[in-house]
Amino acid sequence: MAEVPVLIILAGGASSRMWPLREKSLLRFGTEPLLVSQLQRYRALGFQQAIVVANPENRDDITGLLNQVGGMTVQVAVQPEPRGMGDAILRAEPLLAGRGPTALYINQVHDVVDDSLHRALLDAYRDNPDATYLAGYETPDYFPGGYLIVTGEGRITGMVEKPGAANRPSNLVSIVAHIHQDAGRLFDALRAEYAGEAASDDHYERAMDGLMKTQFYRVVPYTGVWSALKYPWHVLDVMNVFLSQIRGQQVAESAFVAKTATLVGDVFIGEGAKIFPGAAVVGPAYVGAHTIVGNNSLVRNSMVLNHCEVGFTTEIARSYVADGCAMHACRVLDSVFAPGVNFSAGCTTANLRIDRGPVPSVVKGQKLDTGRDKLGAIIGRGAFLAVDVMTMPGVKIGEGAQVGPGTHVIRDVADGVRIYVKQELGMSGGDEA
Repeated sequence: MAEVPVLIILAGGASSRMWPLREKSLLRFGTEPLLVSQLQRYRALGFQQAIVVANPENRDDITGLLNQVGGMTVQVAVQPEPRGMGDAILRAEPLLAGRGPTALYINQVHDVVDDSLHRALLDAYRDNPDATYLAGYETPDYFPGGYLIVTGEGRITGMVEKPGAANRPSNLVSIVAHIHQDAGRLFDALRAEYAGEAASDDHYERAMDGLMKTQFYRVVPYTGVWSALKYPWHVLDVMNVFLSQIRGQQVAESAFVAKTATLVGDVFIGEGAKIFPGAAVVGPAYVGAHTIVGNNSLVRNSMVLNHCEVGFTTEIARSYVADGCAMHACRVLDSVFAPGVNFSAGCTTANLRIDRGPVPSVVKGQKLDTGRDKLGAIIGRGAFLAVDVMTMPGVKIGEGAQVGPGTHVIRDVADGVRIYVKQELGMSGGDEA
């Protein structure tokens, strides 16, 4: 039987499209950062050695997480500059020196899929370790990504990037879940591509396209869950994947749930959490350690992490709230809060356009269709929103920003900026001074 491939997890992307959120591999969906939960899944599938490709900014954070993963050897390689996926893969080569012929399983930390895909790829490789295997996501709807050109026998003969709905060569979208049976051959092909003059950053795809002419590439179709963290609103999609894994009502012994509080459906209540009288937690929902859900508050289809204060009559619906956020008598709808956000009394995240159309969001100066008909706010670490602030659908607020009372936020707010509404007080009649 073929040996289990060496796992390469690409986690070195700049994450600039995720603003105002930080490093996506460190985002926590439950008790563990995404990178840790991904590694533990791979360990359970039988992987013994992994290489995580980081960048200079997240290297120390990623290295610090590895003591949470036992039972497998994990090393960190660093990609000094963002020169594409092919360059990131080449950074793992020195850590494989002296191993002899080695198979690789390449994926990205921010792609969340069902374990069935990994098992199917491993089973295919064990049946025939002389082929290269690429995952193909089967979808009848057009997806703006790379499509596989596949023969009737399942052999991949090429790839085409964003062909347009009318020109799709198949219904198989390429997911970065690839087993290469010969690491040395892949590294050589990548080096050759980088030695050329092509300016685009698709060296990895071009290297594979060349290898397909002489090697057998086979598709492994997949129809399960696929959620990728590319933009900040995708946090909500990944959150829903993790929420769907909660089964029953898991309430820590040290948690307090008042007799008149209500737990409905699949919910997780962490250590030391407190659910006060009249509050309701409606599943699927996650309430983290030492978080307080105050009187008459509602948490539904949401993830509220540790040490948060969900104050009196607050509603949190379909939202992700990170550690240490404080909310009181407010509405958090279809939103993403980074750690330490203060959302004061009367604040609301509007989540629905007047025309009920898809909510857009501006990323790096470009207006994008988020694909969501409901989307509230994305708020960065440590931002403070004073009483009665309202945010319009799709607005993003930067780290450490301050929004004054009564302000209606209609466009993105940069990191560290203070915005407020000027107010003039006038007096008349007998009140005149």
